[in-house]
Amino acid sequence: MQKRTLYILFLFLSVISYGQVNISVNPDKTTYSGKEIINLTIVLEMNGGEYTQQTPLRSPDLSRFNIIGSGSVSNGYVDPETNTVISQSITRLALEPKQKGKVKVGSFLVTVNNKIYKTEPFEVFIKDVEKKAVAANLKDVYLNMEIEDREVYQDQPAIAVLKVYSKNMDNFRRVKNIRLPQQDNLDVYPVSFAKSEIDPSSDYGNMASQILAVFMVFPNEAGYVDVPGVSASVNSFSGKNKIVSNKVKINVKKLPEDAPECFKNAVGNFKVSFVNTSKEKAEIKKPMNVLVKVSGEGNLKNLELPKIAASPDYEVFAPKITSRVTAGLTGMKGEIAANYIIIPKKAGEIAIRTEHFAFFDPSSKEYIDLGEKILSVNAFSHEEIMDAKTTVEKVNEYTNTLLETVNTPVLKTTSFKVKEKSKFHWNILLINFFILAGLFLAYLIFKNWQKKRALIKNTAPSKSLGSVSETEKEIREQHKTDIHDYFSYLENLKDNQDYDTFFKTYDELETEVRKQFSQSSAGGFRDFLEMHQGAATAAEYTDLSQKIQIEKYTPVKSSEGIEELLRAIVNLYSRISK
Repeated sequence: MQKRTLYILFLFLSVISYGQVNISVNPDKTTYSGKEIINLTIVLEMNGGEYTQQTPLRSPDLSRFNIIGSGSVSNGYVDPETNTVISQSITRLALEPKQKGKVKVGSFLVTVNNKIYKTEPFEVFIKDVEKKAVAANLKDVYLNMEIEDREVYQDQPAIAVLKVYSKNMDNFRRVKNIRLPQQDNLDVYPVSFAKSEIDPSSDYGNMASQILAVFMVFPNEAGYVDVPGVSASVNSFSGKNKIVSNKVKINVKKLPEDAPECFKNAVGNFKVSFVNTSKEKAEIKKPMNVLVKVSGEGNLKNLELPKIAASPDYEVFAPKITSRVTAGLTGMKGEIAANYIIIPKKAGEIAIRTEHFAFFDPSSKEYIDLGEKILSVNAFSHEEIMDAKTTVEKVNEYTNTLLETVNTPVLKTTSFKVKEKSKFHWNILLINFFILAGLFLAYLIFKNWQKKRALIKNTAPSKSLGSVSETEKEIREQHKTDIHDYFSYLENLKDNQDYDTFFKTYDELETEVRKQFSQSSAGGFRDFLEMHQGAATAAEYTDLSQKIQIEKYTPVKSSEGIEELLRAIVNLYSRISK
C-alpha cells in the first residue's frame, strides 16, 4: 500500500513538471562602459497546451535608460517524448544607460491563466556614462543636441533640437554662426534658427537654457548612426571661440523586404498628379509642356520623381525641377514638380505615360504603389490648325503679335490681347483699332515731353558747389541703391518674357547691393551676411545664386520658374537692405 502511494505521488509530480510556466531575463554581461549598449533577453516558456498568455510582457521602470531598440519572436512545438505542447516567446531589448554606477533593473511581469509571473530583479554596473552635455566648454557655455525619436526608418526624418546652457544669460547673445552637422549617410535640413525665450531652469542645476535651432535629420542607411555634433562660435573680448555639441546615436530601421520594383527611396505619404500645362492645341513637331507633380509629406527634398516613359509617339527632354517645400516639426511638406517638354511625332491621339511610383508609409508600415499616370493628348498637324482658324482669328493673331512687340512699361498692351473666339465680334476689331491709334498718340506726346524737358534742362541755372560735407552727403545719396526700382523693372521684364535682360538686371542689383556693404566678391558677401544676419540668410543667398545660374542657362525657361525666382529675390534683398 505504501509503495502504491509513493508511485502516485511521483506520477503527480511528473505531471506538474511537464505543465509549468518559466520566465527569465539574461543580460549579455554585468559590467558596461558608458558607450556600450545593454542587451537584455527575456524568455517566456509555457509547457502545456492549457496555458494562455493573457497580457503582453510588462517592463519595469526603465527611466534610467534610453530604449534604442526592441524586438520579439514567438514559436511553438510538441515534445515527441512527452507529447507536451511547448510555447516559447523571446524578447530582446537594447538599452543605453543614462548614469554611472550600479543600476538596478526590476522585474518583468506577465499574466498567464489569471496568475502573474515575474523575473528576478538584477543589477548592472556602468563604469562611465557619456554625458548629455557637450564636449566643448567655454566659461560655462554648453551646447546640447536632443533627438527625442531615436528609432526611425531609412529616409524618415528625426527632429533634432539644439540648446545652449549657461549660468550667465549674457552669454546667449554671443553664440553665433551655427553650423549643422554634415555626413555622407545623413541629409540635414534646417527647420528654424529662431531663438526661443530663455528658460531660467533646466536639467543642469542652476544653468539657464535657450533653444538655438531646430533641424531635421534624414538617415539614408540602416543600423546605428551617429549624428555629429553641431558647432557654433562664441564671441568674447579675446576673439571667437568654437564650441561643439554632443553626438547622438539613433537606431535606423531597415525598410521591409517586400518592396515593389518601382520603389526608389520615397518614404512618407504622397500623391502624384500629371497634367498638360500648354494652353495651345498640341501640334506635331512643336513643344508642349506637361507637369509631373508629387505632393505630400516625407523626404521630398531627396526623393526620385517618376519619369516620363519613352515612346516612339513623342520626344521627351530633361525636366526642370521646381520645389515648394516647407520644413516643419513633423517633416517636409509641400510639392516637387518636374516640368517636361514633349514634342509629338505623329498626329492623332497620343498617350503619355509616367513610370510607376511607390512609397513606404511609416505610419502603416507598408508599401503603397500608386501605379502609372496616363495623359491623353490629341495632336494636330500645322495645316489642320491653320485651317481651323477663321479670318477674324488670324487678324486677331497678327494684332496680338503687334501689341506684344510695342509693349512698354507705361502701358501694358499685352493685357489687351485678344483671345480666340468662335464668333465674329465687331467691337473687338474696333477696340484694336482705337488701341493702335492711342498708342501712336501717346508716342507723339512722349516725344514732345522729352523735347521740352531737354530744353528746360539746358536753360536751368547751375547750382552752387556747396561745402565739402554737403558734397559728400550728396554723393552718398546718389550711390545709395533703391532696390524697389529694380524690383519694378524685374517685374516688367518678367511680364514681357525678356529673360536675358532679367538676368542682366539681377546681376546689376546684386553688384550694387554688394557695393553698398563694401563687398567686392560673392564669397565675401556671403561671409558678411553670415556674420551680421545669421546662417539662415547666408544659406538663402547661396541657394538663390545657384537657382539663378541654373535658370539662366536653361534652354527653355518657364514663366512659373521666373516668377518663383522674382519672389525669392524680393524676399531676400528686402531683408538684406533694411
